[in-house]
Amino acid sequence: MTSPNPEVGQVSLKRAIGPKLLLLFIVGDILGTGVYALTGKVAGKVGGALWVPFLIGFVIAALTAMSYVELVTKYPRAAGAALYTQRAFRTPFLTFMVAFTVMCSGLTSASAAARAIGGDYLKTFVTVPGVIVGIVFIVAIALLNYRGVSESVKTNIVFTIIELTGLLVIIVIGVYAVVTGAGEPARLTEIRTDQEGGLFLALLGSTALAFFAFVGFEDSVNMAEETRDPSRNFPRAIFLGVAITSTIYILVAITSSLLVDYRVLEKSSGPLLEVVKAGGISFPPQLFAVIAMFAVANSALINMMMASRLVYGLANERVVPRGLGWVDPRRRTPVVGIIFTTALAIALISTGEIAGLGDTTAFLLLCVFSVVNVAVLVLRKDTVDHAHYRAPTILPVLGAVLAFVLASPLTGRPAEVYIRAAVLLGIGLLLWVVNWLATRRQAPVE
Repeated sequence: MTSPNPEVGQVSLKRAIGPKLLLLFIVGDILGTGVYALTGKVAGKVGGALWVPFLIGFVIAALTAMSYVELVTKYPRAAGAALYTQRAFRTPFLTFMVAFTVMCSGLTSASAAARAIGGDYLKTFVTVPGVIVGIVFIVAIALLNYRGVSESVKTNIVFTIIELTGLLVIIVIGVYAVVTGAGEPARLTEIRTDQEGGLFLALLGSTALAFFAFVGFEDSVNMAEETRDPSRNFPRAIFLGVAITSTIYILVAITSSLLVDYRVLEKSSGPLLEVVKAGGISFPPQLFAVIAMFAVANSALINMMMASRLVYGLANERVVPRGLGWVDPRRRTPVVGIIFTTALAIALISTGEIAGLGDTTAFLLLCVFSVVNVAVLVLRKDTVDHAHYRAPTILPVLGAVLAFVLASPLTGRPAEVYIRAAVLLGIGLLLWVVNWLATRRQAPVE
């Protein structure tokens, strides 16, 4: 599924993104549903030491980020994991499955966000069944997507500032708690050992779920053709972006455990709202709920736009039925791709909970990250005529192993996560087969 070479005279993308815009895009893409909605579920798995799985998640994300930086500076093109897989393994079917897995991760992430919208944050104002709210929300996203929602990186700055503001409120509350002696510091070292598997499973399972909060940095490589001097700017932006968001996550996790018992956090679909209520600072819970819903909604919008465009791209590459790539001539948006991805999202919202959908997202991307880390090593034999970042060999090896372990059943991940992922990838396989049969039938007989 390699793209054809650009024709002479073809208009190239404008390199309008500098280092600051790229950093803001990465930070904004990582922040969102994970920390706002799943912090409580992670606490339920690990206990009071909520910051530990986020710290381990940071290490694993940093290892894979180094692999992405090497590849994006070596091949500064907008295709991401699919491009790296194709260059490394030259197997169109594997390349397609990696691309489809990325698309599915966007759908499960958006579906988790849709379920979170109908949770405790919304209940601050009104109580409506979460499934209904999620479906209405995802349909509204589809309508906005159809009309042509702006994909401007500069608009993303506004989204990032709002999301970041909510998390800084939590951190300020934590600082105030430390200064005034509030909270229970002893909780910060408590790890649940009352579950099957004890300490090992508590850390591994909670880290696998917490990893959902770190996904997003991998999307930035798709901006490679619109970034000025990508070989220089990507390493700084990705490393700094992962470091900034990880620091915020760890501070938010410490504050959450300091002020709220993990059992309370576990039961809430709006865990950070519980922190605001217990913080001792007079910050309106209703205002924080609005900030949280905006952050979660933005994550869903970005992921649904990505998923529909990926389906469109796959159809254009003729690896799925071409009808999925049909574009509305009036709106110039991939309407069939939007309908297809929205239908899948509605099915996911109707059958999954926030934690399960978030865990499915993490699982799918951990599988992709395993492939990308291996691709780095395979592509070491491929030289290019420009300078690029090169990660120490041991790091992609560790990244591949750790990503594989976190994707494995060793984490105690529920069977429903693997079943959901298998169904989604099965749909991709079916589309591949249908397209292969149609292409074969149309091929001229010699």
